[in-house]
Amino acid sequence: MANAIRALAMDAVQQANSGHPGMPMGMAEMAVALWHGQLRHSPLNPTWANRDRFVLSNGHGSMLIYALLHLTGYDLPMKELKNFRQLHSKTPGHPEVGMTPGIETTTGPLGQGVSNAVGMALAERLLAAEFNEPGYNLVDHCTYVFLGDGCLMEGISHETCALAGVWGLSKLIALYDDNSISIDGNVEGWFRDDTKKRFEAYGWNVIGPIDGHDVTQVSAALEQARDWAANGCKGRLAPTLIICKTVIGQGSPNRAGTAKAHGEALGSEEIALTRKAIGWPHAPFELPDDVLKAWDARELGQAHEAAWNKLFEAYSMAHPGKASEFKRRMAGALPKDFAAIMQAYIEKLCKEAPSVASRKASQMALDEIGPKLAGLLGGSADLTGSNLTNWKGVASLSVNRAGELSPGQHISYGVREFGMAAICNGITLHGGFIPYCGTFLTFSDYSRNAIRMAALMHQRVIHVFTHDSIGLGEDGPTHQPVEQPSSLRLIPFLHVWRPADAVETAVAWKAALERHDGPTALLLSRQALPAQVTSSATAANVAKGAYVLSSDPKPQVVLMATGSELSLAVEAAKMLRSENRLKVRVVSVPSTTVFDQQSEDYKASVLPAGVPRIVVEAGVTDFWWKYQPAAVVGLDRFGESAPAPDVYKHFDITAIAVANTARRALALQNSK
Repeated sequence: MANAIRALAMDAVQQANSGHPGMPMGMAEMAVALWHGQLRHSPLNPTWANRDRFVLSNGHGSMLIYALLHLTGYDLPMKELKNFRQLHSKTPGHPEVGMTPGIETTTGPLGQGVSNAVGMALAERLLAAEFNEPGYNLVDHCTYVFLGDGCLMEGISHETCALAGVWGLSKLIALYDDNSISIDGNVEGWFRDDTKKRFEAYGWNVIGPIDGHDVTQVSAALEQARDWAANGCKGRLAPTLIICKTVIGQGSPNRAGTAKAHGEALGSEEIALTRKAIGWPHAPFELPDDVLKAWDARELGQAHEAAWNKLFEAYSMAHPGKASEFKRRMAGALPKDFAAIMQAYIEKLCKEAPSVASRKASQMALDEIGPKLAGLLGGSADLTGSNLTNWKGVASLSVNRAGELSPGQHISYGVREFGMAAICNGITLHGGFIPYCGTFLTFSDYSRNAIRMAALMHQRVIHVFTHDSIGLGEDGPTHQPVEQPSSLRLIPFLHVWRPADAVETAVAWKAALERHDGPTALLLSRQALPAQVTSSATAANVAKGAYVLSSDPKPQVVLMATGSELSLAVEAAKMLRSENRLKVRVVSVPSTTVFDQQSEDYKASVLPAGVPRIVVEAGVTDFWWKYQPAAVVGLDRFGESAPAPDVYKHFDITAIAVANTARRALALQNSK
């Protein structure tokens, strides 16, 4: 059975003349041990709610999972394996969720797969605590992850595996492909960690090292880990790492155990030698009937699913309310009254017109949303009191040293921005929760690749980034983000909101929660901001990303602004109207990413052609030139440490500066 994986891997990589054959060939027996009988899944229904999750964290070896999906009966025909790494195939170079049936997450950036798996295992544990009842273990599955040396070298694996130990995620079972080879050769020169002691220090159970090429040994280790998952080990619940010693490219006479097996086709001569060495006489992509029959998991998968469906039917009779809520949550749907709740709250804000920091406005929105939205799961990277990511009365998740869980809807992630973001990706991929997480905007750079992965996977994760500009003041340039707002706007499918007041913040939260096809970043101020939106009619346009806040008939100049700088544009407009008798339009642009998706007619109605535009944002200016402004008021350097008003004045980002910039632009236009 293992040799079928080896053959498919080397044949597909050879045909594509691109790929990584060594890992699938080296992990073939590990795959047999897990996927032939141990893994509970249903190939005919890849989204069955109680399936075990499998994550290939070392995603460069994607032919391993493609071979397994084909062999076990998923909708991945042989023609797709022959099309490996080709345009529009279902077998891309690295596994991509939503493209290939049976793929749980997109992997390739090393360390993030295992981090996603931590999020999946956390989601499983929290759902089980919420929905399971005596006699009804509705949520009861494991999360398995294959990972390699590269995953363990990436720092994110430290962040997230440490948390997995703290959280007692006993149903997280990781199998480490310990082959001592990476692209540059034997890892002895750069990776000498004692992995066993490292994971024991995290609080994990560790099995091995064992022979990763011995199916019996790996199977026994998996059975032990599964027993510990249910019953604990030495009186506590903990995840398990199984260290499997393997040989990369196992079976290849001249490439096995070398870096040459890692990331290039073996070549026709070496493949012929490998076929002979492993006793595989079949032509490329040819599988004998007995092998196909042995691997086929469709009937067993249907039996697993049917048993669970019967359980759920009985559960629905005994606990109809919980059953209905479980279905809603796993479908990712919002409560039916969510839109009405948010609309009433937005109208309330329009009347009350609070002047608060947008980070506080965000917490006010959470106070309204959190108690009414089961499944909202927040957290912060050790900055809860600054990010204001908790709401009144919310319980914090905690786990004691025995691994016993006290559930909560708010998580303290510690100082682990990257790991937090990747865990949130895993939570939303699992289903049942809408995760959000907080840190300072300048530290979004730590999280960036996980944010990018959420966008690539079109997953709903909400990032709460506070202290969004030089307006944070005294902490200085290390903490003052100037390039981050523009940088985040460059990520495809990430919606970025920088709201200017409490109403815009509430609308941004509503949009983020209602969005099902991608992540959202909320950029929020430390300093208090005056209310700007005071009518329901104006509030209705906020969701379009940019809108006319105020306008004279036939305006002569348009002032565009985001976030805390909107108040500067408003004050500048007053100056221009009173001192120069100019006709001015003020446009708030809380989300360029959303505004850019509007119709051309709407965009033209907000930004009329031929009218000079002045943009103001306390950050780098390059991004804004796509809107063809006459000028951008911002700063193309790092900030300074001083009280916020002094910093704004120092960089000449003031209402007077905006008004003067508009005057110069108009004078230049009139001189032509």
